Amino acid sequence: MQTFKDKINPQQLPKHVAIIMDGNGRWAKSRGEKRTFGHKHAIKAVREVVNACNEIHIPYLTLYTFSSENWNRPEDEVDTLMSLISETLILEAEEIFTKGLRMHIIGDIEKLPPLVQEQMLHLVDVTKNNTKGNLILALSYGSQHEILSAVKKISAKVKNGELTEDQITEKVFEDHLYTCEFPPVDLMIRTSGEVRISNFLLWQIAYAELQFLDTLWPDFGREDFFKCIYEYQNKERRFGKISEQLEENL
Repeated sequence: MQTFKDKINPQQLPKHVAIIMDGNGRWAKSRGEKRTFGHKHAIKAVREVVNACNEIHIPYLTLYTFSSENWNRPEDEVDTLMSLISETLILEAEEIFTKGLRMHIIGDIEKLPPLVQEQMLHLVDVTKNNTKGNLILALSYGSQHEILSAVKKISAKVKNGELTEDQITEKVFEDHLYTCEFPPVDLMIRTSGEVRISNFLLWQIAYAELQFLDTLWPDFGREDFFKCIYEYQNKERRFGKISEQLEENL
């Protein structure tokens, strides 16, 4: 039986996939459990996606792990999420390293508990020479804050005479974002049936293909991911041009 992985063209893979992992709470509620039950079961879906990316050699995967707005959730849920992040970093560290993945963290990490910060920075450090893929966790992340922070940094450089207004280009702006090391997002996936971006990589998804799925995140698996990649490959990415212009360049 042919799977979606079999249908994927290895020559047309996205370089950068970003995922809004949504629906843990509703998944738990549908089973008569607390929201935290859903967060704990979401780890399996994370493993499936990381392994799938590694399997077909997608070089960049960004996971929206904890948003800047998530700090407003009930204290017990935030505490559980922080504990879960800490436990997961410990449990998955060896596998991330042996797979040859390089770990990156984007966001306002100073807001995170000291132990979580220490574990994250350690994993970033020990994987810094890995070259088989990049796993990027967006933690305490909000795109509006990221953009505002970049504007302030650039403004300070103009004020200090390091930059002139005429020198401010898209590239200069991108160099001041958390994601300055990564290519633009090609494919953004959101699970759970919600159709919104939720302050995630607003600049970086300017020309990304967007896929909104009804599947709740804990139910999202390897074949779901490969289906998303297959559907991505069947889209015409024009970047503001028309179809005829793309055909002329073939």
